[in-house]
Amino acid sequence: MMFVTGPLFAGKRDYVCRALGWTQEELAARAVWDVQNLAADAPDAGTLARLADRLAGYEVVIATEVGGGVVPVDAKERAAREAAGRLACLLAERAETVVRVVCGLPQTLKGDSSCWSI
Repeated sequence: MMFVTGPLFAGKRDYVCRALGWTQEELAARAVWDVQNLAADAPDAGTLARLADRLAGYEVVIATEVGGGVVPVDAKERAAREAAGRLACLLAERAETVVRVVCGLPQTLKGDSSCWSI
């Protein structure tokens, strides 16, 4: 599984399509994105681990980085950000390749992405 992360509107899905030669339709069939939103409903570490296991079954998992910036006043929003960060760590652990995309530019954090044509 390839895990792709980065800020909102950084070009993560476009990068995956270019790197893997996929169309938008192939992306929709073979990848999942915005997984950070799924973490908010996980009440404990065991549930997050099971979610990460399930998501690792996709070829590509894409998450938007959250938590960099102003800390929310609302306790539920803070907990959701923490869960999203923990889920990202679990996904990175399970992934063969981890890529961070910023401003449309990929940075390989884990694995070897040199075999992909970009």
